[in-house]
Amino acid sequence: MNLRNVAIIAHVDHGKTTLVDQLFRQSGTFRDNQRVEERAMDSNDLEKERGITILAKPTSIEWEGTRINIVDTPGHADFGGEVERILSMVDGVVLLVDSSEGAMPQTKFVTGKALALGLKPIVVVNKVDRPDQRIQEVLDEVFDLFVSLDANDEQLDFPVLYASGRNGYASEDPDRREGTLTPLFQKIVDHVPPPALDVDAPFTFLVTLLDRDNFLGRVLTGRVTSGKVKVNQAIHALDMDGNVIETGRASKIMTFRGLERVPTDEAQAGDIISLAGLTVATVSNTIADTSVTVPIQAQPIDPPTLSMRFAVNDSPMAGREGTKVTSRMIRDRLMREAESNVAIKVTESADKDSFEVAGRGELQLGVLIETMRREGFELGISRPRVLFGTDENGGRTEPYETVIIDVDEEYSGSVVEKMNIRKAEMTDMRPSGGGKTRITFSAPSRGMIGYHGEFLSDTRGTGIMNRLFEKYGPYKGPIEGRKNGVLISNGAGEANAYALGPLEERGVLMVGVGEALYEGMIIGENAKPEDLEVNPMKSKQLTNFRASGKDDSIRLTPPWKMTLEQAIAYIDDDEMVEVTPKTIRLRKRFLDPHERKRQSRAKAA
Repeated sequence: MNLRNVAIIAHVDHGKTTLVDQLFRQSGTFRDNQRVEERAMDSNDLEKERGITILAKPTSIEWEGTRINIVDTPGHADFGGEVERILSMVDGVVLLVDSSEGAMPQTKFVTGKALALGLKPIVVVNKVDRPDQRIQEVLDEVFDLFVSLDANDEQLDFPVLYASGRNGYASEDPDRREGTLTPLFQKIVDHVPPPALDVDAPFTFLVTLLDRDNFLGRVLTGRVTSGKVKVNQAIHALDMDGNVIETGRASKIMTFRGLERVPTDEAQAGDIISLAGLTVATVSNTIADTSVTVPIQAQPIDPPTLSMRFAVNDSPMAGREGTKVTSRMIRDRLMREAESNVAIKVTESADKDSFEVAGRGELQLGVLIETMRREGFELGISRPRVLFGTDENGGRTEPYETVIIDVDEEYSGSVVEKMNIRKAEMTDMRPSGGGKTRITFSAPSRGMIGYHGEFLSDTRGTGIMNRLFEKYGPYKGPIEGRKNGVLISNGAGEANAYALGPLEERGVLMVGVGEALYEGMIIGENAKPEDLEVNPMKSKQLTNFRASGKDDSIRLTPPWKMTLEQAIAYIDDDEMVEVTPKTIRLRKRFLDPHERKRQSRAKAA
């Protein structure tokens, strides 16, 4: 059978997953009467809610006698660990670009990797039916992007299609507004070369993705690079230096058909398969016939740049909502995550009650915490810290990011000012049409922690920010943190309106009437820089001279409720976020005020 392996690259929200849905429907992968969810590729709950692709997923469709394996790639740089390895499985890429937003930074990140590997792109301008489309300028932007990424002449001579993924049509004519996706199928078959791999050589296979199955154990996914593999064949795993890690048998081989994994007896060079039977092998290892001693060259995995402490929840309200609260359960879950997600590193602390979890960014770690929370875990989470390095002269280095910001012109001044405070350097500023400005910065990752929420309020929710790991560069010195102190509860009990009313003058409250509080819990933000201990449970004293008039006359502003990401970004070094399945609370790390004073004196000394 004819075979084509292709990856779809697109920026967040440019319509990639919707387009793949339509490819499924029009190729007959789904029966006409089959009930299929919208955006079938984003199958994980968090992917559905956030509307982003987190996990790379291979899928497969058949069109007129050709099997097309399609790999959906994540657009977020936080999940960039997945992208580079996925591209080694394919022979061509479809670059999907929004007809109004044009080529965006995450597209640049993945496209750069694809062009460097020599893959030839097919450009699809999507959402051509948008009223604010600017098709020609977008095509010019894509061409300029390819030139800046050192594309060769063959890559610059790319075919273009104009499509609407939602309405299911593609055409070579930019003015057509109906039809089917047949031109796209045809372009993939004509333009993407079939895998040019040696079927007669010994079997080799590079592990690109890894997940766990309750019945099969570790399941390794990737493309067969040479030879054939049969069920129960003897195989071994080699690391990047060619050392044998383990030997075993291919107990199960599965290929992709639509969204399903289907068992097969044999696979050959060019096939994208999942393989079970090994217990230690991981991503970027080579699985091969036992006669093979040379590993396949693999992309090294980018280093983690950020870490957080995941601790057992030790607040007075621990164990009320979650079912998984012990350090052993947390440890097992984190180790399982590190096994399948190679961009995450987990180290256990000396006291065995907390774990240092390092990853590629706030989004990636936020997704992990949210997933664990939904599984019934309770956790105490510390403020994110960046991971420093050292250069060849022993100087301190830190991770930098390329930050690309699109804002209305009127807000550009305040954005530049805020980025300067965070030690960012502006590298480019240009108008991007429609009264918007595109500003590019090189910024230390440390300064960007917690800026996103502030950025949205500074730009009245209209700004778009994209961040990308750039390099490790020289340490930029201290960066000022949060300006305001917090209001801390001085006891345990229920918050009441009589006590909260006067506290509103002190700052912004984060709790409402009737909420259960404990000593050391953060109940609001102080308007001044220092922390303030307050009593939010004080009730009205009743005497026989005065009626106990109702508290109805007290009108309180609705409390400021933070999302998980906002809370993690907000806290200071001596604070924690208590995460349970139903609640997110902010607290001081040390709940006892005397202990807090002792710690701050020790720190000052």
